[in-house]
Parts: sequence; structure tokens; C-alpha cells
Amino acid sequence: MKLYELFINGKKITTASKEAVSDKVTGEPFAQICTAGEKEVTMAVDAAQTAFENITLAPYKRYEILMQAANNMMARQQEFAETLAMEAGKAINDAMGEIARSYQTLILSAEEAKRRTGEMVPIQGAPGCEKRMAYTKRMPLGVVAAITPFNFPVNLACHKIGPALAAGNTVVYKPASATPLTASLLCDAFADAGLPAGFLNLIMGKGSFIGDLLAKDSRIKMFSFTGSVPVGKALQQAAGFRRVALELGSNSANIVHEDVEDVAKIAKLCAKYAFVNAGQVCISCQRVYVHKNIYKQFCEAAVEFAKTLHLGKPLDKATDIGPMIAEKEAIRIEEWVKEAAEAGAEVLIGGNRSGSFFEPTILVNTKPDMKVISKETFAPVFSIMPYDDIAEAIAAVNNSNYGLQAGVFTKSLPIAHICAEKIEAGGVIINDGSTFRMDNMPYGGVKDSGIGREGPEYAVRELTEEKLIVFNFG
Repeated sequence: MKLYELFINGKKITTASKEAVSDKVTGEPFAQICTAGEKEVTMAVDAAQTAFENITLAPYKRYEILMQAANNMMARQQEFAETLAMEAGKAINDAMGEIARSYQTLILSAEEAKRRTGEMVPIQGAPGCEKRMAYTKRMPLGVVAAITPFNFPVNLACHKIGPALAAGNTVVYKPASATPLTASLLCDAFADAGLPAGFLNLIMGKGSFIGDLLAKDSRIKMFSFTGSVPVGKALQQAAGFRRVALELGSNSANIVHEDVEDVAKIAKLCAKYAFVNAGQVCISCQRVYVHKNIYKQFCEAAVEFAKTLHLGKPLDKATDIGPMIAEKEAIRIEEWVKEAAEAGAEVLIGGNRSGSFFEPTILVNTKPDMKVISKETFAPVFSIMPYDDIAEAIAAVNNSNYGLQAGVFTKSLPIAHICAEKIEAGGVIINDGSTFRMDNMPYGGVKDSGIGREGPEYAVRELTEEKLIVFNFG
């Protein structure tokens, strides 16, 4: 099996402690990683802190390095995608798409390296300040911890590392234990682009162990984390007065009003958004509230689309849906669906598990307190519920501890406007699903969905400190 080492201070580091990375279809190990102990975590933070204090990269140089890293990654797109498909169980076509998105994310980050600026402060408008001038600058924070999830391990890493480097910070990078291999490839892309030693350091291993060590190191000035609500809240508490950006998931809802023109088209789109990446998407279409006058037609069209999807091996180009990240997760959602069915929900299609595979599943007659509605399924499962008026639908959408993104389909500008104003979410997408995301838009949630915004332009704001500078010419 190929061995993937840590990457600290510009060097590959081998450790005695190792872990296997499993094939998500068979469960059999196909690669090994070196795992970090306290010594290696300290080494990584040491390297990042030393690089930040002693090496200054001009904005244009940061731009050049990020652009070259992006090009290096795309030159190896097939290798990245195949590795991603193996470690995450992602269908190869989706994996190729993720690398293409990651390329764009790094390009956006590179552009932000050239655009960082402050603003003039009109201090002369205050009495007695006629001979003063003031302006602000955006200053890098220092060492940033980037902690990434398994579902989009490359693009979400680029969303953290790219803006952090663009802003002038250094990074300690901790990928999910299930998907650490593409992290190693990404570090290679940056090293080959000429990024100085210490600016990007990769540590792999058990999340709770490494996370605790990072949280205790006061030299880390910001944590950028994507993952579960309990871990995110614990990290926020441990961080204290240090900055955090948390993206913690959702049970994203969509509203389909009776005035839409093509019900079948929207039903297929919602189903596609529900099942992509085996439903393991933070903004996956999990709840759909459909007006009662088009409810039956919508359900029928969604089921017909689900019938066309092919479950299969990730490297097979005919595969639409691969396995879930682990068999235990497939077992979990199987139990949730059975529990809902026993409580009165109806399974229109799917509901069956085979190993780590779970069939695309559509539920109706669900209730707000069922786990498939109230919690994040993170699986290829969604529920369709009828409503009478738009106020009822908005109330149902907001009846959640989450609030990441929501989708609204309607031809009515007043209804679109009231949904945009009243829905409690970080993003409301009109005439597209909750799953829509472009990498240059602000992305983040409210309530238990998290704190802060991703998207390179917006992330750079979080990753810098505003400094005021005042000149007295009197």
C-alpha cells in the first residue's frame, strides 16, 4: 500500500504511528497514512509561526503561487479525482467536477491576494482634526488552523487554505481522517508552486486528539472548521477570544409554489440535489414543501427521476451514486428511515441498504419531529410535504435548529421577496434549490449552521484584522 506522510516545514515526515485508509465500497484498506502525535503537531505550529514571523510574501507573489498551485492541481486532475473517488466513495464524474471547482476556488483566492485594501477614514470631519489623516489596512492574523470534512475534501480545503494564504497567513491543515490522501496531493501542488516552507503544514490523524492539541496552542489565531455541530461548538468554546469560522451543516429546505411552470423539471432538480454525493452535502435538498395543488405531480416526477439513478463503484463513469462514507452511516440512515416509517411516514421509493450503499429514498407523510426532518440526514434521502399557503411553508422551513441555505421556486415577485426576507438562513436561492453554490459567493449559515462566511473575498475579511493608522501633521 502507498504510504502518505505528513508535510511539515516543507518536508515529508514519516512517523511510527500509521493508519489505513479504506476503500468505501469494500471496506478494505488500500493506502496508509502517517499520523501525528503531540511532537508533530507542535512542529507544525512551530513551522507556521516561524514562517509568519520571518518570511514576507508580497501580494503579487502570493497571487503567483496560488495561481501556479491551481494549475498544478489541474494538470493532475485525473489523479486527484481518482484518489478522491477511492477515499471518499465519490462518483468519478462528481470527483472530476470537484477538482474543477477547486481550481476556480484557488484562482479566486489568488485574485484576492492582489485586492486586499483598507479605506480612508474621514477623520478631518471631526472638530480639531483638520491636520490629521487616517486610514485602515487589513492585516494578516498569523497561524490559521484549517480543519476540513470528508464530503468535499479538496474544494473545502481550497476554501480555507487559499484565502488564508492570500491574506498573508500561514496554515496548519488537518483533513478528515476518512479522506486524507487528496490533502497530501494538494500540499504537493503548493510545494511545487514555490510556496515557502512553513506556510502550509499537513498533519493527519484522529480529529479529537489533534483538535484538542491545536485548540490549546495560543499561537493559532483562527480556526476555520467544517464539520458537526457538537465538535464545532466545542471548538468555539476552546478557542476563547480567538476567531472561528464554523460551517456546521443543515437540513436544508425548499419551497415549490403552485405558480411554477414546469413542476416535473423542478421535481427532478430537487431530487438531483438530494442525491448528489450520496446526499452527503451540507446544503443537500432534505426537505421540500410543495403547494398542495401540485404536490401529487411533484412526487410522481421525483420518483421517476430516482428510478433512473445508478448505484455503483466510484470509478465507474456510469455511476450516479456511490457508497456513503462508511457502512455505519448507511446503517444510521437505514434506522432513521425505518423509524419514520413505523411512525407513519411512507417510503415512495428506496429505503434499502447494501453494505455502505443506501438507495435514493423519497419519503412523504413525515412529521417535524422525525429525525429525517429535524436532524441532518447527510444521506440520499429527502421528504416531500404539502402546504396550503406561503406563510405556512415559511414557518415550516424556519422550524429548524439549522439555517444554512434554502431554495424557493415561484414566478411571483412578492412571494419571492417575502421568502427572502422571512426565511431564517444564510442564503435564500430564488428559482433554484438550496444546494446551489458558486465558489465566489458568501456561504455560511445562522443558528446551528455556524458562524462566518466562506467564499474567498468574504473569507479574507474573516482572516484579516482591521488596523487603524492616524497621522498628525499639526
